[in-house]
Amino acid sequence: MTRYANIPKPIRSGIVLVDPELGTPQRVIVLQFNPDTLERSLSPQTAGSGGDSGGGGAGSGDRNEALRLKGPAAETWKFTAEIDATDQFEIAAPDGIHPQLAVLEMLVQPTPAQLREASRQSKKGTIEISPIEMPLTLFTWGSKRVMPVRLTELSINESAFDVNLNPIRASLSIGLKVLTVSDLPMGHRGAELYYAHLAQKERLAGAARTAGLGTLGLNSGHIGAGRS
Repeated sequence: MTRYANIPKPIRSGIVLVDPELGTPQRVIVLQFNPDTLERSLSPQTAGSGGDSGGGGAGSGDRNEALRLKGPAAETWKFTAEIDATDQFEIAAPDGIHPQLAVLEMLVQPTPAQLREASRQSKKGTIEISPIEMPLTLFTWGSKRVMPVRLTELSINESAFDVNLNPIRASLSIGLKVLTVSDLPMGHRGAELYYAHLAQKERLAGAARTAGLGTLGLNSGHIGAGRS
């Protein structure tokens, strides 16, 4: 037994592909290393157009809608993932990191069988061919961040190769869009997972410590100012 045996292993971040009908996991993709940084962006869906319809500007916004939201914010994530076959000497890698890269690339590619079936229907004269449905994709970052997503960006920088020109090291820029109830139909498994994701945020917000107005140098009179 080593002296570090009692130190818990860090939880890995990753991607889970789920059957949208059955809810069963089809594949679990574990990131080899947790990214060092995450870039997150939230854009609110405001009811008004954002302009100033009063005397202060030339916008066309509705002043009655200034505090209203049409739906959940549009949320995107960006991060860099590293894959390095030389960091896993105990695991044979005759194809380098081709398999790991292919798994991620197939998140944005239909399978040959799906493409052939679409082509077959087209040749039969099918008037309307439904777009190919992919598995529901979940991004996980610990137990408090499990959300349905769509991959919007996958940029791969391969930086080392073996003697057979198999890539053995790569850096991947990954962009994700969180799928909300504005993107998914009512009752869809992904929509329910988004509700759970948003409820988790609400619970965490409720656990945050609150401060008094005095901390900001204010009192209740400042907040109530201007009322008749």
